[in-house]
Amino acid sequence: MWDPNMSNVLREGTRGNNSSSSRGQEDSGSVSVAFPLAMMLAGLLGNALAAGLIFRTYRRKSSKRKHSFLLGIGALAATDFTGQLLTSPIVISVYVSGRRWSRVDPSGHLCAFFGVSMSTFGLCPLLIAVAVAVERTLAVRSPHWYSSHMGTRATCTVLLSIWAGGLCFSLLPLLGLGQYTLQWPGTWCFISTEPTSAGNLIFASTFACLGLLSLLVTFSCNVATITALVSRGRSRRSTSQGSKQWERITMETVIQLMGIMCVLFTCWSPLLVIMLKMIANHTSVERCGIPAQGFEAQKDCNFFLTAIRLASLNQILDPWVYLLLRKILLRKFCQVANAVSSCSNDALKEPPMILTADVKPDG
Repeated sequence: MWDPNMSNVLREGTRGNNSSSSRGQEDSGSVSVAFPLAMMLAGLLGNALAAGLIFRTYRRKSSKRKHSFLLGIGALAATDFTGQLLTSPIVISVYVSGRRWSRVDPSGHLCAFFGVSMSTFGLCPLLIAVAVAVERTLAVRSPHWYSSHMGTRATCTVLLSIWAGGLCFSLLPLLGLGQYTLQWPGTWCFISTEPTSAGNLIFASTFACLGLLSLLVTFSCNVATITALVSRGRSRRSTSQGSKQWERITMETVIQLMGIMCVLFTCWSPLLVIMLKMIANHTSVERCGIPAQGFEAQKDCNFFLTAIRLASLNQILDPWVYLLLRKILLRKFCQVANAVSSCSNDALKEPPMILTADVKPDG
């Protein structure tokens, strides 16, 4: 799972700050322990607040038809919270020890645990986002089917299946398919893209393809939901049946869905794309920090490090995009839209609504 000699390579690479080929090490070394500490605190705080608000909303009698949606975003908050709690303290410990992994993990077993955690709590949020996107699409486009089939038990079954499937997939390297190795600049472990075995390439490619497929499905479902909302909003506007309330629901949901898509694609697509690029080019992050490598390879290393930080940032942004900033975003958007349209300020005084099966089709 872990090559102790790799820590020596990484350590020697980080010492070569005076050479032009070690600019990437300078960049990574400029990040102090304050960076992972701040990310951990922000992630834990945001997801804890979101989980508390979801639990309070779930207990209300008026929220029975929203249970599937609330369970989905609650599972997302719990997954992100657990992922931050398991991985961030390890990274902080490595930074405190002078960014030398061998001091914290001389046996290498912690590297395997870190890799499993990174894979599990990286893949599961993407799959949960797919589940939430499908749930919203069904709630809007097939509300009758949704009301009769999407109960609490079905939602829990889907979420448990996602967690179990993500964990089982992440454990495959422990069974010999793929490998978790120490990654440049020596502060974390992740899936190896080293072309030393077919198992490495298969596992890394599968992880990247599953992630990109999740993004594609989430994007497609959200576009389908937005299209249905806009189309139905136009028909309601022509009949003047609850048009103000429907405009508020539509605007709130469209803003939320677009925010979700922007955050997911910004945070995850760079990492998944660079993984596939490294697999195609038969390169790996394990070789980063070696002075003999070329400029293009070092550029990929720097991009990969930035990409993994963006993916980690997704755990922090998820609760704010899904729940905590929903009402604030709506209020600001309506203030701007009011100058050029008939966005009603009175609608903002009503309590915020979460789009679920409460939405009925016309007729």
